[in-house]
Amino acid sequence: MKPSEDVRAASPPSSPPPEPSALPAHVSRNLDTLADLHSSDEQRINRHQRAIETLTASLGRPLTLYVILAAVLAWVVGNLLLSAVGWRAPDPPPFGWLQGTVALGSLLTSTIVLITQNRLGRMSERRQRLDLQVNLQAEQRVAKLISLVEELRRDLPNVRDRRDSEAQAMSSTADPRAVAAALETVIEAAEANAASGSTKGR
Repeated sequence: MKPSEDVRAASPPSSPPPEPSALPAHVSRNLDTLADLHSSDEQRINRHQRAIETLTASLGRPLTLYVILAAVLAWVVGNLLLSAVGWRAPDPPPFGWLQGTVALGSLLTSTIVLITQNRLGRMSERRQRLDLQVNLQAEQRVAKLISLVEELRRDLPNVRDRRDSEAQAMSSTADPRAVAAALETVIEAAEANAASGSTKGR
């Protein structure tokens, strides 16, 4: 038996992916929610935006690069050959028509990509706000659970009561504005230290 056959024989057979019906109920609900959000985002797209994004997807493929390179090479070689044999070339060097076409194509491509990125940016911002809302609710629920567990621990007669400062601090929700301000202060201080360190290194 060959080594490759030994490896194939030793490796366990790959199991098929689980069916959606075999997933837990809460996972299925989460997947349905994600599908509904994606469908809602897709329904907001008008036909002009959809056409532009389809064009963007087509331009972002490797085949587009090969086609552009082949077209430019054929145009340059064709005009050089026509000039070499004494015929009148439609776009002799320095290839003014080619430069204008490339400039116009670059402008159109940049505009198309910006239009697509603007919609994706708005969609990403909505999802980030949703993530923030969900995280805030989760933090509030965890704080409430810790508070209930601490209250239960104090009420149980067979558990020695003691002061847990960390649990007491985690039982109250944090102010998102205060956390954001503290994070901004820490980032500014780190950037200032990095800038001063680079200045001293010079």
